[in-house]
Amino acid sequence: MHPIEFTDANFDEEVLKSELPVLIDFWAVWCGPCKMIAPSINELANEYEGKAKIGKVDVDNNQQVATKYGIRSIPTLLIFKDGKIVDQIVGAIPKQKIAEKLNAHLKQAVS
Repeated sequence: MHPIEFTDANFDEEVLKSELPVLIDFWAVWCGPCKMIAPSINELANEYEGKAKIGKVDVDNNQQVATKYGIRSIPTLLIFKDGKIVDQIVGAIPKQKIAEKLNAHLKQAVS
């Protein structure tokens, strides 16, 4: 399973209307730190299949979404739940830290 490619066109449907929590990696082809965390994002997409949506937004090709959420530096990771941002991570951080942030919102979903 690969991360979902979120775009300006599918963002509302795939992210804002999702019943699962959504982790989005805002990235660009030319971004070195984005390339550093890409393998972690790919692994998380596999590990959280069915529990959360994991995807990416190419900020160069989807400026509408990037602008709407004030993405100024990349990589920026946003976690959405029920159509709202519930967490944000800026910069390249270890996979474990990303998983911890995501898990915090998965636990809340199971009540």
